[in-house]
Amino acid sequence: MIETLHREFVYLWYYTTVLLEQIAPYWITGMLAGSLISVFFKEKMVAMIGRMVNIRYNIIGILIASAIGIVSPLCMYGTIPIAAGLASKGLREDWIAAFMMSSVLLNPQLLIYSASLGKTAVIVRLVSCFLCGIVAGLLVRLFFKKKRFFNFDGFAEAVNRDTDPRLFVRFLKNLGRNIKKTAPYFALGIVLAVLFERYVPQDTFVSLFGEYKRFGVLLAAAMGVPAYACGGGTIPLLRSWLNAGMTMGAASAFMITGPATKLTNLTALKIVIGVRNFVIYIVFAMLFAMATGFVVDILVV
Repeated sequence: MIETLHREFVYLWYYTTVLLEQIAPYWITGMLAGSLISVFFKEKMVAMIGRMVNIRYNIIGILIASAIGIVSPLCMYGTIPIAAGLASKGLREDWIAAFMMSSVLLNPQLLIYSASLGKTAVIVRLVSCFLCGIVAGLLVRLFFKKKRFFNFDGFAEAVNRDTDPRLFVRFLKNLGRNIKKTAPYFALGIVLAVLFERYVPQDTFVSLFGEYKRFGVLLAAAMGVPAYACGGGTIPLLRSWLNAGMTMGAASAFMITGPATKLTNLTALKIVIGVRNFVIYIVFAMLFAMATGFVVDILVV
């Protein structure tokens, strides 16, 4: 009994250290990049999209807004006050939708985390999130020409927390908040990935997410709804799942529904779009995730 427990401990410890060596550098680099962008470039990004108010970009503006959303380091709670300020200045709702959708799904920090999954995963995540923002903007433009999609009443413009006059100290404070926010989820993701590697039969997993691709995409999209808590926490799991035989299509579906239906994101979003539009948003996120998964599995071998 003691020998068995010792053997299990040695195995779990070994795989934990291996996984940390493989993923921790991306996590650290992602945090550093996220804090740098947040401290030194966030205001410039907001100003950039704010200047679009007086420019007639039309549909091109949707593409620009979606791209800015991806490079923005903001989460949903940070995006909504900024979007409220932009809306009060007259920014079009379809552009706001594109900006908010892509911002929810991806940020530079999470993109760097995703590099630990391989080049294909990075490209798939970047392209799919960019397109999701564009499609969201186009749908709002098409179906909400004569009625409001967002209601930012009562929301004030965002308050900048990075105000320390000492630039390096400002960066360190932001980095500290970043570590405090993401470290517990990253550690939890490592633990779950190790337990998965040891105790989940690979054949069973492949039969669900590898061989039957359509079913795997549907199941992964559904799993993203309750299983997603933090982007950094899901990367170790996704790495283990992909190594175990999950298709890239199933992984991409999970990477869309996860952040799109993250509980804190949904709570904030429901306030500004109302119940009816909230249901539309959920349906759109699920359908887009599944469609992306099917297409990726066709294109990626």
